[in-house]
Amino acid sequence: MRIAFLVAPEGVEQIELTDPWQAVRDAGGEPVLVSTKPGEVQAFHHLDKADTFPVQETAEGLTAAGFDGLVLPGGVANPDQLRTDADAVAFVRDFFTRGLPVAAICHAPWTLVEADVVRGRTLTSWPSLATDIRNAGGTWVDEQVKVCTGGPNVLVTSRKPDDLKAFDEALIEQMRGD
Repeated sequence: MRIAFLVAPEGVEQIELTDPWQAVRDAGGEPVLVSTKPGEVQAFHHLDKADTFPVQETAEGLTAAGFDGLVLPGGVANPDQLRTDADAVAFVRDFFTRGLPVAAICHAPWTLVEADVVRGRTLTSWPSLATDIRNAGGTWVDEQVKVCTGGPNVLVTSRKPDDLKAFDEALIEQMRGD
C-alpha cells in the first residue's frame, strides 16, 4: 500500500498530514510526501508555523502509476496553492482517471474542484467550501466522514481535524480495498 500525500511547499495543516500519515504506516503502508517543489514543506498549526518535512517526490510529470491511493491534507493555504499548479492538478486528476482511491480533508477539496472531479460526487469539507463544491457540480454534506462510491473511484472526505479518527479509519479501509 503505497500512498501519495500531496502538499504545497507551505501551508499544510500539520495534524492533517501527520495523523493520516501515521495511520498509513500503522496499517503497514508506505506514505510518500509529494510536493510541487523539492526540499522541505513547511507545515502549520492553523496560522502558526510548525514543523518541516522532507519532500520525497515532486508533482512535475508524476503520475498515479506506482501508487495505491492519494491523501490530500488540508490547511487553507495548502490547497489554494496546489490548485494553481498544473502538475499538482494533473496528478490529482490521474488518480480519478485510474480509478484509485482519494481521501481529502478540510480545505483540500479545493484542489478536487480545480481538477474538475467533484461533478456528480457527494463529499464533505470545511463548511466554507460548500458553495465551491456545489458550483463544481458536487453535492456537499455536513458529515464527519463521507465515503462516495458514485464515480470512477472511491472518494473519502472529512470536514476538520476533529474528524481525523473517522477519516483515518475510512481512508485505510478504502485504500486496502476492504
